[in-house]
Amino acid sequence: MLSEELEMLRSNVREFVSRHVEPIAREVDERDEFPRELFREMGKQGYLGITVPERYGGSGLGYTAQSVVQEELGYSSASIALSYGAHSNLCLDNLYRNGNEHIREEFVPRLCSGEWIGSLCLTEPGSGSDALAMRTSVTEDRGEFVLNGSKTLITNAPYADLMLVYARDGDGYSAFAVRATDRGVSKGSKFSKMGMRGSPTGELHFQDVRLGPERLVGQRGKARDVILSGLNMERVILAYLFLGLGRRAFDMAMAYSVQRKQGGREINEFELVEQKLANMYTYLRTSRLLCDDALGAVSRDPMDGVAASSAIYWTAESAEYCAREAVQVMGGYGYIRDSGAERLLRDAVLGQIGAGTREIREHVIARGLVKRYKREGSIRI
Repeated sequence: MLSEELEMLRSNVREFVSRHVEPIAREVDERDEFPRELFREMGKQGYLGITVPERYGGSGLGYTAQSVVQEELGYSSASIALSYGAHSNLCLDNLYRNGNEHIREEFVPRLCSGEWIGSLCLTEPGSGSDALAMRTSVTEDRGEFVLNGSKTLITNAPYADLMLVYARDGDGYSAFAVRATDRGVSKGSKFSKMGMRGSPTGELHFQDVRLGPERLVGQRGKARDVILSGLNMERVILAYLFLGLGRRAFDMAMAYSVQRKQGGREINEFELVEQKLANMYTYLRTSRLLCDDALGAVSRDPMDGVAASSAIYWTAESAEYCAREAVQVMGGYGYIRDSGAERLLRDAVLGQIGAGTREIREHVIARGLVKRYKREGSIRI
């Protein structure tokens, strides 16, 4: 149950989405164009810096508010929601929480306003699921940090103005705020994808990029926990995107089942369609419960990988199931582009891959449960 303030926020976000996102959602997908101006509009509404205090240009409403924005954007355009999450949660929130005062004062307000687009740089050509196997490295030279390496499959990379970049630092890991205009930074290919079109994904290269000590995010060599805790919150917030997508698929299937008649009967009266609608609702309802539980768990303990992975694991499964069943309920009409259902199915596939694959989530959940059992002697369900 959301507070009155958060229910009002949801109402405002829905109105914003109806006016600014819904009219362009199909075009964004078809043209694969990133709606940069929309991000400036979201900045004006306080949505981008929603977890950041007002002092630094945010609205200070917290993670539950961020989940509301993510879900409502996901209902209308999963691709825009994906870029929003990468900007607002992965990059901006992380920089605020772990950055020094220079980063907070100079960079965070520009990300909050939408003047700059933010990106998180973790995945590399040789390290995807095993993120800690990264080869991008940093050394120190005459009081500056020197960054070398490459990142790939990075959301927002083609348009990013500021990147939160992780690098191997001796036996540890360090994080840095890197500007696209820093000498030695270059952008590689922009990838064409089956889904999430309009949310740009690309490569970034760093060749002898020199950074002052003020660009260090958190403690040097201590970024491992920052990486893992950030991944956990990312998984929870991303889960709300797929909750929104699944809701849209369910609503489309329900509306069609009421409008479409076969043999003089609404198709929702047929047993097989009844079964689909009942299953879709149950999948989504359990997804919401898992998401809300995980949001509370990770807010209390950022290292709670079991809760975070469980939420994204089941919600991604639910979204893909609902999108596929929506196409099935709508039949041939659901398969054509004008319906919008096929876009939901294409976008839903990323849920099985992003923020750790389905198999990685299963591994995180199982290993976490085993550790908990050995420590406590039982598993509370």
